[in-house]
Amino acid sequence: MCRNIKVLANFKPPATDQEIQDAALQFVRKLSGTTRPSKANEKVFNRAVHDIAHIAQHLLEDLVITSPPRDRAVEAAKAKARSAKRFGTEAA
Repeated sequence: MCRNIKVLANFKPPATDQEIQDAALQFVRKLSGTTRPSKANEKVFNRAVHDIAHIAQHLLEDLVITSPPRDRAVEAAKAKARSAKRFGTEAA
């Protein structure tokens, strides 16, 4: 599950609220060992996602990064090329 969490720091444009929320959700899923909490755990599960997303937002805002921001399109092309090499498919 954690393989789906992408690096969100130092991109132009910056990470969206939805990307941060998605990363928080994946993190809580990994920690809890479930993709969908039971009704008994739903409230605590959702609170954890909210709290982690909030902290992640602060982290991304407060990080001091001296390197130039990365371009999302360039990074996506690199990931696609790695995937094509790994799985033997053509990069489109």
